[in-house]
Amino acid sequence: MELNSVKETVGETGVLIIGAGPTGLALAVDLARRGVRATVVEKADRLFPGSRGKGLQPRTLEVFDDLGVVGAVLASSGPAPVQMIWQDGVRQGEHHMFDPVETTPAAPYAGTPRILPQWRTQEILHARLTELGGEVSFGSALTSLTQDASGVTATLSDGATVRAAYAVAADGGRSTVRAALSIAMTGESVDPSSMLVADVRIPVLDRLNWHVFPADAGFLLLCPLPGTDDFQLAARFPDGARPDLSADGVRALIAARTHLCASDVTEVRWSSDFRPRAALADRFRDGRVFLAGDAAHVHSPAGGQGLNTSIQDAYNLGWKLGRVLRDGAPESLLDSYEEERLPNAAEMLGLSTRIHRGEQRRGAATQQLGIGYRGGPLSEGAAGALRAGDRAPDGPLDGGTLFDAFRGPHFTLLAVGTDAPLPPLDAGAVHVHRLDAYEPYGKGLFLVRPDGYVGWAGDDATGLAGYLTRC
Repeated sequence: MELNSVKETVGETGVLIIGAGPTGLALAVDLARRGVRATVVEKADRLFPGSRGKGLQPRTLEVFDDLGVVGAVLASSGPAPVQMIWQDGVRQGEHHMFDPVETTPAAPYAGTPRILPQWRTQEILHARLTELGGEVSFGSALTSLTQDASGVTATLSDGATVRAAYAVAADGGRSTVRAALSIAMTGESVDPSSMLVADVRIPVLDRLNWHVFPADAGFLLLCPLPGTDDFQLAARFPDGARPDLSADGVRALIAARTHLCASDVTEVRWSSDFRPRAALADRFRDGRVFLAGDAAHVHSPAGGQGLNTSIQDAYNLGWKLGRVLRDGAPESLLDSYEEERLPNAAEMLGLSTRIHRGEQRRGAATQQLGIGYRGGPLSEGAAGALRAGDRAPDGPLDGGTLFDAFRGPHFTLLAVGTDAPLPPLDAGAVHVHRLDAYEPYGKGLFLVRPDGYVGWAGDDATGLAGYLTRC
């Protein structure tokens, strides 16, 4: 991959994004399609090479639909396979990790989560960003960040300076930006044992199942990664034991805990270790600097919530920055980011921890379709079957779908089963659609935010115009 010099981006920009992981890339894509110039800097010299965050939940697929990448994601991914339990080299039977959830017209991506290695997710988002005219400046580490009343100034490792209206720290669980802002992380160790995760190639092992090898020394899992010849290896180690991350160490581990031989592992492509923990930043904003993704919350991987919650952060923040920077919305709109996302992330952290400890199964809650912002600062009213803050369901509309109507940076006003008169609206900012009664909505007026949640709802248009002035 050709490296871009950050010196090309020196000067005034809308948003400085620190980190080109899934969070930073999703935010950059969202801003680019809104016409907001974003400078993305990444200290590594390339995209992250491992599979770490491999599970994509249905709500994340809905976000990817809106961002224009769901086709590539579905083509590259596959449903999470059924687990196969092994003991002494003999198959003991299958285990269904996920409780079934039905796909419906209102939730077209519900069902088994998709498996896609994190590196491929990032490739897809990076390609979309490039298509929209954006780029990532690789090999550019942040060395200092200051802010004043009108913007932020960042100094980078090559001595270049970037000036931006706002900055977003998407630089991971060891965020240098969060540390520089002295924002504490409150949390706990979910498991005192170390975990090893690696991408390996084992041609002799079938790819029909997610293979599980229980052992007294700690479990070992091998999950086939769709679209590749790789498996993701995950292994737990006894208290105090340190994983050997070398290729020979990974091969020896597989030989010790499975019926496979070390020589069956033809390649070890990437490896890393960590200790599962749950931690939440005390705040998600400091003036003109926002925290998003792992910089704001760190999850156990057991629930498959970390990357997905991070994508939701980017999706929530992107439209708000776009409205303020491009459409003249009041800057107070940005206050709602922390107010909405911090409690949401806290809820997902609790879910991840309960799943890790075996206190809850992976079911509807993990799909994130029930996550919403009821009672939040941008949620006003109720009508029919929905309250403001609820996720806006999909469904048929004029030969297409409601998601087709929502796609883009605009608000969407749905008049469902009603002829209630509407006030004058900016046709560029608010797209209006009328449809017959539809059970997931019921009857009423529903203003759908650019991130697919009902912001305002009512039986008539009273209060609609006032709500839009706040956004």
